[in-house]
Amino acid sequence: MKQSKRILAAILAVCIGISSLSLTAFARDTSFKGKLSDAAAKGIELVLTGGLGAVDLLLPDGKNFYSRDAYKGENFLEGTGEFLTQAPENARWRLGSAEVSLVPSDYKEHNYYLGGYIMPENGMNNRVEELLDDMRARVIALDDSTGRGTAVFATIDCIGITNRDIREIRSRVLQKTGGEMTFCGITVSATHCHSGIDTEGLWTNTFGKVVRNLFKSVLHIGKMETGTDPKYMEFLYETVADAMVEACKRMQTGTMTYAVKDIGEDYFNNRNRSSASALMTDMNRLVFTPDDGSRPTMIVNIAAHPDVAGLPTNDGQSSGRGVSGDYVYYMGETINQAGYNFMFFNGAIAGIYMSRGKTNNGQDFTRRVQQSERYGNELGKMALAMTMTEDEIKRTLVDKQVEDAERAVAQGKGQTYTLWYEDWEPVEETALEPLFNLAFREVDIQVRNPFIRIAGKLNLAAYDVLKEGRKYYIRTEIGYMELGSVRVALMPGEVCQDLVVGGTSVTAEGSFKGEDFSEKTIAELFGEGTIVFGLANDAIGYVIPDNDYCMSVAFDHYHELISLGETTASTLMRAFALLADACKS
Repeated sequence: MKQSKRILAAILAVCIGISSLSLTAFARDTSFKGKLSDAAAKGIELVLTGGLGAVDLLLPDGKNFYSRDAYKGENFLEGTGEFLTQAPENARWRLGSAEVSLVPSDYKEHNYYLGGYIMPENGMNNRVEELLDDMRARVIALDDSTGRGTAVFATIDCIGITNRDIREIRSRVLQKTGGEMTFCGITVSATHCHSGIDTEGLWTNTFGKVVRNLFKSVLHIGKMETGTDPKYMEFLYETVADAMVEACKRMQTGTMTYAVKDIGEDYFNNRNRSSASALMTDMNRLVFTPDDGSRPTMIVNIAAHPDVAGLPTNDGQSSGRGVSGDYVYYMGETINQAGYNFMFFNGAIAGIYMSRGKTNNGQDFTRRVQQSERYGNELGKMALAMTMTEDEIKRTLVDKQVEDAERAVAQGKGQTYTLWYEDWEPVEETALEPLFNLAFREVDIQVRNPFIRIAGKLNLAAYDVLKEGRKYYIRTEIGYMELGSVRVALMPGEVCQDLVVGGTSVTAEGSFKGEDFSEKTIAELFGEGTIVFGLANDAIGYVIPDNDYCMSVAFDHYHELISLGETTASTLMRAFALLADACKS
């Protein structure tokens, strides 16, 4: 028993350690050397899945495992019903917003853990040591005043949050409103911030918990520890639900506008698998302006991991154990100071990170969080400036004295100082008619990854697992929304952008298996220009094309380890195809 515990703990340590790394993509190689690498990757996959599969077979199912046929998930909302093709005569946009801190008052006394990294550089310990800025939940409530239901959206500065926990938040919103409101959707997303308190469970006192839960599982004694901290999750449920109710109370009529601008590749670090060619560099902006002239709300969507503040520096200035909302926090501060409420949705972010080269701009930084601050501030200014000319930007968003001082620092190092707004071209802003459609669909995804099955059996993450024979499934959700002419796919997990707009990894020529992906992309299903709100209503890990899947954790296939399995993408995209058909009928 002791030996098996050591073996499993070692396997999980290696897997979690690898999951904390960010591997650099390299060009796909079809030479003999490249084919040899592919063969080695396949060999690693066979060894890894065989070893983990053997451990998986030894572990009994947990108490959170249910018969797939008998399982009845509660608190699922289907949307607005029939999709309208034009706005009703009485339709008016209504929106309310709220924002709350998710940092508990006892963060210095109680042991809380960050979700995101367990690394040798931070002593393999994610216990919170300090508060760098804030971990927040941002909320909007939205409808078209026609009585077809209100949609509430919350985005949490966290690594991810599971559908089971999201349904608990929904339950509390429904209880707190006591049937006084009709909801067509209650959606919770994550920014995927790597420096928020752990809301998934894989990073909270991980290794000790693995050993203790393994012992309890095999011997059938005692109650297994939960992955996340129950005390913190109770605080989060209540705080987010209260904020959602508050946003509903603050709803006002007004107008909605939309603008989109390609901000270029300089702000995105594409560390994707080399087979995935798509890089979505658009910034999408919605602005709601109340009729009474009160504070407007700006909603921003880009696709980049907030992953910098939670990493340790190499100069001893930080262990990386500080709570931070990363660049999203600082983007929000910039937009708030300009007179707006702020809402953020991350996009399809598998392998897409924040690139700080241009925003760092040759400046001196003693802590990594300063890079997050600079990146967030600059992107916040971009969101504000989308419809401005370069001269307008200089008059309203630029501090010339600060610029001159920074230029002197850069030039003193022999580096070029760049201006984000140089040669800036404004884009058009479009008024959106109050046409609001929303639909959701439940999807059962088979858990074919033995590492994830082991994590489920050891109760490390808050999932309800559905069993059918010897097959395991997780029930998740997808969604599709129309805001006037703006189309939005609500996708769980970290999605490969090739699945959204197309790319080499969905083709036979560019994929590991040498075959085409079997399903259509989001752009093919809903139209070019459809944007993505990622990590929506579930944390299911990476979503990568089936035809490019090889669970080797090396040779450019790191993402597979933190994926439900090789059929995840096709299952989701088939469900989106059914949703698209239902919305058109």
